Amino acid sequence: MSSDFFVWPIPGYTVISSYFGSRNSPTAGASNYHLGIDIPAPEGTYLYAIDDGIVTFASWGAGGGYTIVLQLTNYENISVSYCHTSPTMFVEYGEYVSKKEIIGMVGPKNVYGINNNPYKDENGNPTNGATTGSHLHFAIKLDGKNVNPLNYYTN
Repeated sequence: MSSDFFVWPIPGYTVISSYFGSRNSPTAGASNYHLGIDIPAPEGTYLYAIDDGIVTFASWGAGGGYTIVLQLTNYENISVSYCHTSPTMFVEYGEYVSKKEIIGMVGPKNVYGINNNPYKDENGNPTNGATTGSHLHFAIKLDGKNVNPLNYYTN
């Protein structure tokens, strides 16, 4: 995927397993209207800042599991979310990141140590939010409203 504006968040992985918009919910807790795109990749695959920005969230994010959110500095009305990341993040709240900087990794399906985590797999093990496997859920908000991330990229 290429863009005149942004770096692809997970270079080398361009298959989309769930697109923006209406869908059948893949697991309990997941929405029937998908507010981003899902990009399958192995646990530990690096995630990149799509542009310069400030980290406005880097922690457990409920249905999104471990989540990193960037407020872009070159586009003040755009924020991006990276969900189901590894709990080992390379950034923290308030940090400035540069375009193409590695900010985290694709997380595992299962995570432990989150009090009252309501998300479970088919065996009752706690999951990294509402997920069925390792992938990046990537979302873009324009003026606070979710938009299709693929609007910013071409094949």
